[in-house]
Amino acid sequence: MSENLDPAALLRWYIEAGVDEAIGDVPIDRTQVQAKAPTPKTERPVAPPQVVPATPAPAPIAAPIGDATAAHLAAAAHTVEELRAAVEAYTGCALKQFASRTVFADGNPKARVMFVGEAPGADEDRQGLPFVGVSGKLLDRMIGSIGLTRAESAYITNVVFWRPPGNRAPNDEEIAACLPFVVRHIELVDPAVLVCVGGLAAKTLLAKPQGITRLRGQWFDYETPGLARPVPCMALFHPAYLLRSPQQKKMAWRDLLAIKQKLGESGPN
Repeated sequence: MSENLDPAALLRWYIEAGVDEAIGDVPIDRTQVQAKAPTPKTERPVAPPQVVPATPAPAPIAAPIGDATAAHLAAAAHTVEELRAAVEAYTGCALKQFASRTVFADGNPKARVMFVGEAPGADEDRQGLPFVGVSGKLLDRMIGSIGLTRAESAYITNVVFWRPPGNRAPNDEEIAACLPFVVRHIELVDPAVLVCVGGLAAKTLLAKPQGITRLRGQWFDYETPGLARPVPCMALFHPAYLLRSPQQKKMAWRDLLAIKQKLGESGPN
């Protein structure tokens, strides 16, 4: 149709068709235009990996000197009195700086049954003897019910020798500081029967994760290199717990009878 129009009419036709710019006299066949090759990217040189010197591992932390000292002092004691002197001279347990007295033991070290409790309380700290408060009086009645007396046929100590502030339970570090002395104490006394009084004493000496309710009423073998043979060991409810939970006294009585039977129906020698 555009071939029959004069130039002026053709121009008007282009304008009406929307053509507003002339690019060239010769039309471009874009099907024949080759795509422009893309400009190759210049690869940046890759830097060799940096070798970072390894950080030296931190030096291992040495074991607390108190534990090593306690083990050395305990091993050097050949009698109960030598061990008592070593404990009284020992300064590796932090509890000692808060306590009034060292609470070592009470009773007869030649007795056939040894009771190991948890920690001294306020009464024990004042008198320097284990189990002398209200719970101690109950323990005396308990052992008396099976024919034992503190003075002649029982020997009593604790897993720590100094009162924790506020009568709190001793922590793992405080127990570890005293444990070499406790172990040596048992070896020197060499009892026929060992009784752990309370859950803390049972966990410490028996190395069992269970609580006192699960451990009581059973016999375990307590063994150390310094003992000639395994010692029968039983866990017993702590008297302080029995004062708070008198309904458990029936179970404690059964355990006391089992201890009596282990010692022999005729009673201790």
